[in-house]
Amino acid sequence: MYRYIIFSIFLSAAAYSSSYYNNFYSDFHNSTKVFTDKADMHEKSFRLKEEVNLPWINALVRIPLGNGDIYRGSMDDLKENKGFLKGKFKTIIYMHGCAGHWAGTAKRIDFYAKNGYAVIAPPSMARKKYAQSCDTSIQRGGLYRSVLKIRQIDAENTILRAKELDWTDNSNIFLVGLSEGGITAATYYPKNIESSINGRIIEGWTCNAGWDEYKGLNTPYNEPVLSLVAKYDPWFQLDVLKGHCGQFINKNPLSKSIVIDDGTQLSKGHGLMHNNKIQEVTLEFLKNISK
Repeated sequence: MYRYIIFSIFLSAAAYSSSYYNNFYSDFHNSTKVFTDKADMHEKSFRLKEEVNLPWINALVRIPLGNGDIYRGSMDDLKENKGFLKGKFKTIIYMHGCAGHWAGTAKRIDFYAKNGYAVIAPPSMARKKYAQSCDTSIQRGGLYRSVLKIRQIDAENTILRAKELDWTDNSNIFLVGLSEGGITAATYYPKNIESSINGRIIEGWTCNAGWDEYKGLNTPYNEPVLSLVAKYDPWFQLDVLKGHCGQFINKNPLSKSIVIDDGTQLSKGHGLMHNNKIQEVTLEFLKNISK
């Protein structure tokens, strides 16, 4: 039996420091990326070393420094700046949504870091060859079906390379994603124990889809899963997309599927992590599954 929870009472949204986020800019976003035409995308190139390396070296990195302070930089920055990295950190691999890195990405990864987790957030749009998969201005997704293969490759590469770092706690590696990143977190299938993870958090995805490879959950090691979705999420109102990941969740007793179905604005939204109660549930989940 899956744990299917409907929330009806929510606290007020958390206030983020606005200046940094209001001015957040990324080269790896729908508004800045020069996309490759779908006709010029070829799956044989998805695993080319030079392509796979780009999301890694351009990954946003957050490191908790204590007292709520965090280090902000990129993986490339850390090549010359490692002196402050002492000890090992529980680590989140954060997969962005279909629009790439935006202020919401920064807010989420900063939130995790301020609560004690290192975060590595690879931008798949750092690849030279990358087709547009959605248009958020009109809430239209599914523009490039094979994008999920790219996202899964980038998740795998980041997990494997993160485990090679001397500051990651490899008993506590968690895969987290929003929207298309949530689809990636749900469907990522580790080939072996080396590429496995210790938990998953899926925000803004139902695990229901018309394309088979987008459906369901892949958890071969029965790792715990937290799924968070609004019942009236405007992105998922087609019948084929309706539902929640609790329909597919594993038998791990720590796994949860949470559907917001209380008639508030949150129950009609897509992103949920700005909400205090959702943040509390997420941190409690991470605390419970950490080793």
